[in-house]
Amino acid sequence: MRLKFDEQLSMLNNEMITMSAMIENAIQGAIDALFSQDIEKAKQIMRDDELVDQEQKKIENICFQLLIQQQPVARDLRTITAAMKMVTDMERIGDQAADISELTILMADSPYLLKEDNIKKMACETMTMLINAVEAYVEQDIEKAREVIAHDDIVDDLFVKVKSDLIEVMQSNTDYEEHAADLLMVNKYLERIGDHATNIAEWVIFSLDDHTKE
Repeated sequence: MRLKFDEQLSMLNNEMITMSAMIENAIQGAIDALFSQDIEKAKQIMRDDELVDQEQKKIENICFQLLIQQQPVARDLRTITAAMKMVTDMERIGDQAADISELTILMADSPYLLKEDNIKKMACETMTMLINAVEAYVEQDIEKAREVIAHDDIVDDLFVKVKSDLIEVMQSNTDYEEHAADLLMVNKYLERIGDHATNIAEWVIFSLDDHTKE
């Protein structure tokens, strides 16, 4: 019985890694499309969001089967609960990649007046958080998960800087207000992705904490 359970847990882990790779590709593609103003790539990111949703349902079904058919101990329950919570955050990251791509299409007909350094840095730091949160799960590395949580302060600081940059642009060029408002939304989506990466890291800690006490 335990052997079958461990096999299903291994399957769950593999599917989690698959979904993680999907959302990493989605957000990286969305960021690339944003700065290159690549409409076709943005459209592809939006289409691929359905695949992320399907993967979420697949993982949730595995979790339900583990809960219903097996007899998980407390440690296993934490692992399964964490996985179900994590895929919700991962699915929302996929949604935000699609949202950024939708805005990319709307903004593709005019150049960005914003100095892009801060928003590019924010996108980079957000990706770092996401990748490290996923690695913390795969490697069962509680310290790496804690580092992700601490890293969110960097993203929050950059969020404020980008917001200030955009307000300055809007004040100096009233014709650019709508475009700048769209970039403000992109900024907000990136900040939310950082929040979701933080949530993933927190669930990694939940799944691993006190294992040695059992």
